[in-house]
Amino acid sequence: MGGDDVRLRAVVALAQGMAAAHAPRESWRAAAAGACRALGGSFAALSVWERELGRLRVLANVGDRARDEEEFPEDEAYPVHQFPEITEFLHERWVGGGGPNAWVETADGPATGHAGYCHQRVAALRRRGRGCCVVAPIVMHGRAWGELYVARPAGAPVFDRADADFATVLASVVAAGIAQTERLEEARRLAFTDALTGLANRRAVDMRLDEAIERHRAEGVVVSLVVCDLNGLKRVNDTRGHAVGDRLLERFGSVLSLCGAMLPGTLAARLGGDEFCLLAVGPAADEVVRVADELCRRAAELELGEGVACGVASTEDPLGPVRSARRLFRLADAAQYRAKAVRSAKPVVAGREGPDDPVVRLADAPPPAAAERRRFRGRR
Repeated sequence: MGGDDVRLRAVVALAQGMAAAHAPRESWRAAAAGACRALGGSFAALSVWERELGRLRVLANVGDRARDEEEFPEDEAYPVHQFPEITEFLHERWVGGGGPNAWVETADGPATGHAGYCHQRVAALRRRGRGCCVVAPIVMHGRAWGELYVARPAGAPVFDRADADFATVLASVVAAGIAQTERLEEARRLAFTDALTGLANRRAVDMRLDEAIERHRAEGVVVSLVVCDLNGLKRVNDTRGHAVGDRLLERFGSVLSLCGAMLPGTLAARLGGDEFCLLAVGPAADEVVRVADELCRRAAELELGEGVACGVASTEDPLGPVRSARRLFRLADAAQYRAKAVRSAKPVVAGREGPDDPVVRLADAPPPAAAERRRFRGRR
């Protein structure tokens, strides 16, 4: 089989590996691993240029990693002034009509396609026992996005000009794969996001709550749900128009997000219409109630609307066994229904009114007839 056929197969394998990825990390690893195999390297890394922070951040390291190299590092980043070719050299070449070609460097200095700045890379090669590397800029939408880096160990054949040209081709394939991954991630984000408020939507809550209840059953982790009904939205829509009503929904969404941030890891969501919720996994029930109380206070101070009716249900309270997401949702919903019925300015908490708690009785009662209140049609 000819060398061109081998490289064509390597390009196809790289593209297929990235296309099969289901998450950004999988895509990064597939990109680095595919390039490493294609170029006969022992190590490869994929990095992104974070312009706002002025740094080149490593997304993935694959192959023979050094002791200080993690597969998906949390904080491996380098100021771009240490590798200024990403911002200066490449830009100057493009302005002059050149392309974003790859170049080779060795532990002894630059070898092919002098980038103009090599001292940091040379030092890194020596420090990690590598003999040479090929660096290929990744360009997306006409701008430098990051770089693909493939290295060989000391004593191995040095990359040549043909390898550098092939690395340029691989970088373009990686760029296309990353763009596809980003489009898929954006589609997933939109699928789980409320378009008006930017909060999570009902689909996101259902998924996260199912996972949380599984953790509660397996590990005993506390799961709490705050369900809110924004009062006065219909009046605002009828008297001041839906644009003003949307502004009220957006404003309350911001308040909900702010309060949710007081509980680490809490999901803030709009369930639909005037209904919102907070899903907290881990914090104690009393902490969640305190935040719900703060939410009620802040909602009452909004210029528009008439405050919020708020119900809380937590697996830490005496609710009986919570074996399903549906039951916790019904408990929080029943608490919110009671808060609205009695015009409570504070959250109503399921299970805190003794053995015959009215909220628990309401939630666990047989489903009402179809003509009754819509919210009890059987939440997940």
